[in-house]
Amino acid sequence: MNILLTAATNFEIQATINYLADNSSMIGKNKFEILITGIGSMSTAYWLTKSIDKHRPDLLIQAGVAGSFSNSYPPGSLVLVKEEVTGDLGVEENNEFKDVFDMNLPQITAPYTGKSLVNKHGELLQRYNLPQVKAVTINEITTRESRIQQLQQKYQPVVESMEGAAFHYIALIEKIPYIQLRAVSNFVGERDKTKWKMKEAIEALNEELIKIVREGF
Repeated sequence: MNILLTAATNFEIQATINYLADNSSMIGKNKFEILITGIGSMSTAYWLTKSIDKHRPDLLIQAGVAGSFSNSYPPGSLVLVKEEVTGDLGVEENNEFKDVFDMNLPQITAPYTGKSLVNKHGELLQRYNLPQVKAVTINEITTRESRIQQLQQKYQPVVESMEGAAFHYIALIEKIPYIQLRAVSNFVGERDKTKWKMKEAIEALNEELIKIVREGF
């Protein structure tokens, strides 16, 4: 099986990159390729699509850190993202955020389920003993309390990233099975970096990712 492992930065998955390099990127019958897309949805969409067009994989994995909206998922937590929404495609007016679905703009609705990009490969996700959560993707780190409340009230997300929705969208359009693995590095809105657990999150992320790679598919 050909598997494409993607992340926004080398930093987030460097330990897994090293592990794969030590094994010549081949684990059992699975061959892994690494794609670093850069930060944000546009960069993710371009480089992931380009990579798929060049060499279509059998499975996609996206891994990275995320911010958490929930006290139930503090820094250091690991989650699989089951469902994604886009939190910055729309208009903000009268202290309310209206997405493109609320605005009734002409648009292509596939591959959305309602407003969400849902991973329907439940059997694949259930292999791993990790919580499956809803995420929101936004191209800026959310810091304003009012904006945090908007996102929570509208979408009830558990985690936030800058690339997840683009990844889900492309995987669904291309009909390629996929996994999005996230490790929580901080609470959304927390700007005091001394309260972040980036090192611990990345260690947990790579420990789980290497375990997934070893166990195969």
